[in-house]
Amino acid sequence: MNRLRALAAAPFVLALAAHLLLLVLWYDRLPDPLATHFSAGAGGKADGFTSLAGYAAVSSGLLVALGAAWTLLVRRGALWGTWATAGFAGGLLDLLLRDNLDAADPAEVTAPLATLTVAAGIAAMAALAGRALTRLVPVDPAAQDGPDGPSRVRRLELGAHEVAGWSRDTGSRGAAALSSAFLLAGAAAPVPAVLFTPWPYALIALVGLAVGLPGLALSRVRVAVDRRGLTVTPALFPRPRIRIPLDEITSATVQDVDALAEFGGWGYRTRPHRSALLLRSGEALSVRRANGFEFLVTVPDAETAAALLDALAARAREGAGPGGRGAPEVPGTPGTPGASDVPGASGADGVRI
Repeated sequence: MNRLRALAAAPFVLALAAHLLLLVLWYDRLPDPLATHFSAGAGGKADGFTSLAGYAAVSSGLLVALGAAWTLLVRRGALWGTWATAGFAGGLLDLLLRDNLDAADPAEVTAPLATLTVAAGIAAMAALAGRALTRLVPVDPAAQDGPDGPSRVRRLELGAHEVAGWSRDTGSRGAAALSSAFLLAGAAAPVPAVLFTPWPYALIALVGLAVGLPGLALSRVRVAVDRRGLTVTPALFPRPRIRIPLDEITSATVQDVDALAEFGGWGYRTRPHRSALLLRSGEALSVRRANGFEFLVTVPDAETAAALLDALAARAREGAGPGGRGAPEVPGTPGTPGASDVPGASGADGVRI
């Protein structure tokens, strides 16, 4: 852990050192105040200014704050993100100094949009360096639990003709609030785009709707285990829906997932041979498929879901009982996912047999 934190702090130390060095070397060539804010609608012309001393204090404080946060929260799988953040922030702050260099009047300073492209390129190269340095950090054995490790759960015992179903709602208030904010911004942006200028409000509208709508749809979902397999359905919309049939499941287990470290964040995430719907870190239902891929979803009471799903999948593989795919319908099972698959179930969360 000490090595990991040292590697996480390193890019911010380098970025801060480079930034302070440029401030010292260019001090006599920089105007006071500096142009620090630019209008996208006026060709990147300066419309906001900060004293040289104030800029030095704020920019240095920003790098220190970002470095402290990443050093405290970093995980092995997210080390590349630490370096990318330091590269982007440090690069952008230094490029702003370059734009102000030798300016007689700070009001005439411009910052083209290409500056962001250059900063993004620096971030990409830094991310590659961080990714390469990840191999210097030992892997936590606790993070390597697989279907045969400590995450294995005891299979639920079912009779040959017993029918069972389990369902549980899970969600993230933070994701719902953030997605709603994106949606509101996207819905409101067309007004100034029509009244004033399309840029950048058209982009805000596009990003707000593209991020907010699917984010809100997946901010609360219902996870169900029944004779069809595993089904994950948004609580607010009928789509997108994730369904894994029983005959494609080889095992179901419980894993403790760190969303940021293992997948780089929350929401629907993909990695080589893995995909996940992560609304938080912690207990997750892990499903291994016959094609070698793994799907995870964070949900309360994942152990019960895994035990039932493992039992139903095993019975489907054996071709016995109504749990297999393509098996005859059982009287009283109307086909609705969750506990309502069981005769007499009220639809409450939990397991019914």
